[in-house]
Amino acid sequence: MIGVENNPDGRMYDAASTGAQVLDDVAVFIGRYLALPVVHALTVLVLWTAHTHAASRFYVTPRLVLDSAEPGSGKTRVLELLALLCRRPKLAINTTTAALYRRLAYGPMTVLLDEVDAIFAPKAAPQHEDLRALLNAGYKRGATVDRCVGDASKMKVQEFPVFAPVALAGLAGRLPGTITSRAITIHMRRRAPGETVLPYYERDAEDDARPLRGQLEAWVDAVADTLADARPQMPENVVDRSAEVWEALLAVADAAGGGWPEAAREACTYFVLDADPGELSLGVRLLADLRGLFARRGTDRLPSAEIVTELCNLEEAPWSDLYGKPLDPRRLSKELGRYGVESKVIKLPDGRTPRGYTTHGETGLTDAWTRYLPSGATTATSATAQLSTVADADPVALTNATGHTNATHLTSEVAEVAPVADYDGPDTCCTECNQPLLLHAAGRTTCERCRLDGKSAS
Repeated sequence: MIGVENNPDGRMYDAASTGAQVLDDVAVFIGRYLALPVVHALTVLVLWTAHTHAASRFYVTPRLVLDSAEPGSGKTRVLELLALLCRRPKLAINTTTAALYRRLAYGPMTVLLDEVDAIFAPKAAPQHEDLRALLNAGYKRGATVDRCVGDASKMKVQEFPVFAPVALAGLAGRLPGTITSRAITIHMRRRAPGETVLPYYERDAEDDARPLRGQLEAWVDAVADTLADARPQMPENVVDRSAEVWEALLAVADAAGGGWPEAAREACTYFVLDADPGELSLGVRLLADLRGLFARRGTDRLPSAEIVTELCNLEEAPWSDLYGKPLDPRRLSKELGRYGVESKVIKLPDGRTPRGYTTHGETGLTDAWTRYLPSGATTATSATAQLSTVADADPVALTNATGHTNATHLTSEVAEVAPVADYDGPDTCCTECNQPLLLHAAGRTTCERCRLDGKSAS
């Protein structure tokens, strides 16, 4: 039993019976000031707040990202509420790398950074590369940065610890992918006319939050050893980095009990597996849209110029306006080169030999699709839907990366395209070179390469 001296409001409780109640109370406090996009967002905020009081017990502290399409969407309000409940919070609109790691040298704290879209804007980002590296490194326990301290005659190298919980708020699309891959991202939005919240008066909110913070600190302290030893079970298909990000939050939920373990896993599934495919990185989005293009064409090779034109014509896709100019063959080559995909001279049915891309070979697209896209996905949106074949898909269901129906439906030729993901059957291998017949038309027995090279007339 935790004594009343650890609880400013005098409530008596023990970790086994009231962890859920403590988190419930925190959820009520946070929820009355915010109009969150989904209930899972509130679950994340409560669990993330609790984990800051035991961050040193975890190997990883996930970054929390709050973004929005426009200002006035509640991002700063979230940070203000977190500042009332987290352990040793430091809320800042702007900071320098030097100031931040010197603050962290005084012991664990919770860093709350607002308006990070200005810090990591394209023109300003190079100036803040050290800050990005610090935020990335501080994601794992034991991380340090080396800095020279002292004057020229007595200068020495000193290690500064940088492990700390960090929440960042800013306009969408400005944060580096290396940070967002270590984060749980909540997409905030402006309140609709019918949505109301409690007016926020900082002094009143602080008075209400003080006993809650005391309860939270006391409960987390009581279960700290349990949290340190926890190995929470992840929802199915939540693995690797995603599992690492969610481990601390699921551990807190399991220790609390009640409805929190189930709510935490529902939130994890939502943010990891049901996320908007528009949140794919630019490179993965490109791979997904390319697979959709090759599927629609039913071919294994396309010229670079034709690919660029087709991608730029995709409605609501980013390719016609990449930082002020459209995608071109040079940018296409640069983006695909990061995935080991290279252009080369290709031979087309009409005899032309332009530079372009193929699906086969060590530098073809198939290997990148296999490694970076879900099996069978043919567009950026269908990557989430896990479509296993093009032939079996309803044309209306194949949508672009924003979730809207693609205006160009599949033609009858595309309806005859063979499965993308299954290469093992006898009908999906070329009779000449025995290579997979990726996206071959029904009835064809040789791949496009062998047909163009004159090995077969089929």
